Parts: sequence; C-alpha cells; structure tokens
Amino acid sequence: MRNLFKNFGIIIMISLFLSCNKPNGNNNQNDNGLFTKNIVVDGVARRYAIYIPKNIGTSPVPLIFELHGGGVYIEDMTGESGHKTPYKLWMDLAETKKFIIVYPEGRNGTYNKPAWNDCRGDCIVSSNADDVHFIDSLISVISTNHNIDQDRVYASGTSNGGFLALRLASELSNKIAAVASTVAAMPAVSDCNQPSNPISILFMNGTNDNYMPYDGGYLSNPPNPDHGSALSTAASVNYWINFNHTNTIPTTYTYPDLDNSDGGIIEKFIYNDGNQGTEVVFYKINGGGHSAPSIKEKYSALFEQYFNKQNHDIEMTTEVWDFFKNKTLN
Repeated sequence: MRNLFKNFGIIIMISLFLSCNKPNGNNNQNDNGLFTKNIVVDGVARRYAIYIPKNIGTSPVPLIFELHGGGVYIEDMTGESGHKTPYKLWMDLAETKKFIIVYPEGRNGTYNKPAWNDCRGDCIVSSNADDVHFIDSLISVISTNHNIDQDRVYASGTSNGGFLALRLASELSNKIAAVASTVAAMPAVSDCNQPSNPISILFMNGTNDNYMPYDGGYLSNPPNPDHGSALSTAASVNYWINFNHTNTIPTTYTYPDLDNSDGGIIEKFIYNDGNQGTEVVFYKINGGGHSAPSIKEKYSALFEQYFNKQNHDIEMTTEVWDFFKNKTLN
C-alpha cells in the first residue's frame, strides 16, 4: 500500500493532517525569497521556512505562520517537494500585500513524521514538544531580523496545525492577533490552559470530513482513540462566540458554486463584536472533506479517494488573509 502512494507521488499525503532541501539560508534583512532555517529551542534544532517579499519597505509588516498538518514537511507546504499545495499561495499574497510568511515544522511524532503538540489530551501519537514556546521563539527571532508589526502577528493551520492554531489562541493571545483553523476543532479532552484574552477566530470545516468528524468524536479513518477526540464544529464555534461575547446571530453569505462537482456550496457565518473588535467566522464547506479549499491548487482524484472532496469555490489563503488583515492585538 505504501509503495502505491509513493508511485503516485503522494506518499506524504496519506499521513496528512492525522497526527496530534533547500540549504539553510544565510539571508540578512535586505534579502528576499524563500529560505529554510534552523532555530534551537529547548536544546533542539527546529526547522522553519520563511518567505520575504521583494520591496518590503521600511514600515512594520504583518507576520503570518502557516502550520502544517500531521506528517507534512515544510517542503510540502511551500511546493518544493513537487506536490500540489494551496499553502504555497501565501507567497504570492505576501508579494502583493507585503507581509512575511513563515512555515514552521513540528517535531516527529510516534510514526516518525512531523507533528504538533496541540491541545488533544487523549492523543498519544503527536509530538511532546513545547510548540507554543517554539512559535513564541520564532516571533522573537524574526522580529529581531525584520521590522514586524507586533500588533499584526497571525497563525493559520490545517488539521493538526489547525488544532495548534487554536492552542495559540488560548495560550499565546498576548502576541497572536487572530487565528484561522481549517479542518480542525476544539479538543474534547483538553490539555491546554483556558484563553485569557478575546481573540478573533476563523473555522473552515467540511461536512463530509472523514478524518476530523464534523459532528465531533475520535479522529482518523477509521476513528482511532490514539488520535484523540474533538468537539463538534458547532460546539467549537460556540465556545469562541461565548468566550469573545460576540453577537449570537450571524451575518451570512453564500459563495457562488464555481465547481458543481466538488461536493457542495460554501456558507459563511460572521459573528462580530462591535465593542472589542473581535470576530468568530465559520466557513461551512458543504460536502467538503479533509483538505483546505483551493481554486488554483487542486488535489488529485487519488487524494480525494482517501480524504474526500476538496472544495474549489474559494481560495483558502485569500479568505484567511481577508480575515486577518484588519485584526490587531487586543
């Protein structure tokens, strides 16, 4: 079975999202492009890729972290591995909107591929690294080398990375202004501290996700207690509505159905709070599976056999940037 996936060029994708080279660049702050680097955190060398756009100027710029799914390497995120990846489109946006995008890499989990230590207290397959400290350290290092707007630091993640983004919302809200979580939810059994500050949250979940159950329960396919459990999408959205004290009646929008073969339409629900300026936004990907929506970067039919339909009506990175761009640290 493993050889089959390798032959189709998606061996890394079969473990995509489940777990709870370019040489190191010697760039200075005036260089631009994509660089792979190392940072020592808690005595361990950690990898990350950083993209610096051209003509970034001298004014402070936003910093965005894109957190991979379980079993995914940073080369898969940036497109250097040759796989289809919606996440490389962040670099196009960085060029036009002038921000810095960082792709951190988790430490190996029990199956010897990168994973994040998110909040799932009943997950036993992920890394045990202090990944909140890792992201916090990256903020400090990158801010030392580049002129970062400290009020506009954001985190986006998919699956295992989406769970970590939600952990950052709870445990690093003094530095992260907003987070976006794709095909992930709040843990049913949490190891995390309670959030301390209101923070804007975006969820983007598929109703036909066969690895992260839309209605809650154990993750993986078939469901496996080793991968931990999650609340339903509705309960996860409501958790942040209640914490942020946003409006409970949303503004709604339905996106045009650009591809009637991708499972269904996308509905957007916006719960805002005029006092604190926070929002909880939910993209309901009707018929969508375990993947980030994309128009430009479409996964293969073989991928969809294992992870169900990828929606092609929106570009995840564009939607998340539109959510992030006006959010500032509370």
